[in-house]
Amino acid sequence: MIHDITRPIGPGCVVYPGDTVPLFREEDSGQYRTTEIVMSSHSGTHIDAPAHYFSSGRTVDAIPFSALMGRCRVIDCSGSGEVITAADLAQKTGGAGRILIRTSFSGKQEFDEHFPALSPDAAHFIAGEGIVCIGTDAPSIEGYGCSGEVHRTLLSQGIVIIELLDLSGVEEGDYNMIALPLRLKGADGAPCRVLLFEEGKVPSGD
Repeated sequence: MIHDITRPIGPGCVVYPGDTVPLFREEDSGQYRTTEIVMSSHSGTHIDAPAHYFSSGRTVDAIPFSALMGRCRVIDCSGSGEVITAADLAQKTGGAGRILIRTSFSGKQEFDEHFPALSPDAAHFIAGEGIVCIGTDAPSIEGYGCSGEVHRTLLSQGIVIIELLDLSGVEEGDYNMIALPLRLKGADGAPCRVLLFEEGKVPSGD
């Protein structure tokens, strides 16, 4: 089974406060149709590259495929409340190189400033575990109104962040993942399509 864990982008989709609300403007020439699209590099399911917080950081078009393809583990933290700590993750990462965190935000269609997010100690734990990619189904990897410490801790280690996944139909366990961002030259992030496959069904990036 293939799980498409990408949220659709369009009018009415979840948007982080202050970010651009996606706008589609269709033009019909009489023979064909085109669509003008206005959106942010962080619209919908998207990747944060190190350049999101560091001016000299790797941009989204330079992220290696090895971080975006291969075995990953979905970890269910839906019972952890608003703060996901190192203790919530310590017994579940088990040497996984890529992890996706399912939270109580799964399936929600409106922004909620109380969405679950990583604590600073959880970010430091992940940074020390050799993890190359971390994803969440919440609007951000860190809490609303926070200082950016969680982002900086992860991105400074070259860890790729995926936000606003749709993990509502995915059980905890191991999968193979493909996460391909738009190839936006020099950008700090980009919308991406993320697929999960049962292990062994697609080539691994490892």
